[in-house]
Amino acid sequence: MPLHVITGAGATGSPAALLLARAGENVRLVSRHGSGPEHPLIEKIAADATDASRLTELTRGAATLINTAVPAYDRWPAEFPPLAAALLTAAERTGAGYVMMGNTYGYGQVSGPFTEDLPMAPVSVKGTVRAQMWLDALASHRAGRVRVTEVRASAFLGAGAGSLYNFMVPPLVLAGKPASFPGDLDVPKTWSYTGDAARTLMTVARDERSWGRAWHVPSAAAVSVRDLTARLTEIAGAPAPDLKQMTPGELAATGAGNPIMTEVLEMLYSLENPDLLDSSLTEKTFGLAPTPLNDVLAETAKAFSPQA
Repeated sequence: MPLHVITGAGATGSPAALLLARAGENVRLVSRHGSGPEHPLIEKIAADATDASRLTELTRGAATLINTAVPAYDRWPAEFPPLAAALLTAAERTGAGYVMMGNTYGYGQVSGPFTEDLPMAPVSVKGTVRAQMWLDALASHRAGRVRVTEVRASAFLGAGAGSLYNFMVPPLVLAGKPASFPGDLDVPKTWSYTGDAARTLMTVARDERSWGRAWHVPSAAAVSVRDLTARLTEIAGAPAPDLKQMTPGELAATGAGNPIMTEVLEMLYSLENPDLLDSSLTEKTFGLAPTPLNDVLAETAKAFSPQA
């Protein structure tokens, strides 16, 4: 049975590990604390993924190295580059196929849907970090040193998703309390379910057609933050949401005591304009489809219910 090494045991890493294990394949799940789901085919390892030598040791003999580990949002410029360097080094040294979990930040501000053939054109610090990680890995692929692919998601939904929306909206509106969210509440946005991201990671890791390019997570049709929240409360049987737009000034004031919120300021462009992910290529190539949005919202509502 093939072995897959996954770094990061969060909202995409753990589900991907379970999917692979349930398919009868061995998984070595690497995280700082050795956490993750219980399964006979999942070996949980506590290790620092920025240690290239240790990661190389753990990856030897693996078919793929799948990264889902992400530093804290306010520490990307300092902590992502050494993590990315260690991952790429381990993949090059061992011959494991390198699968990256990414997002759309590297595309920058785009008029129209995001498609995988768009160039990297970041307009933010975090976007520059993401773009460089991909460009470095792609250069190594083209030089014949490694096989690489990237799975890119839009804003995450789902229980356990570490997203701005999950942080700011469901805990309040499902308890009948007012909530606010930055950006334009009425522009269309694509939402990616963490479970669909995990399925895409598993699929591209096992398919030779995936290497040398990026793939978008099959994602639900675009829905505005306001409409999404109304559907969430309706599914949960909660009161109609009292949702207001957080102004840039209010966001800046919130960020004065919260470094994570400060980082949202440079990403306001993505919250004030349509943010649309075209996942048709992934769906057509691999036969994948997004989980129905109402199912994702039902899971979210259960996770954030005051009775949960």
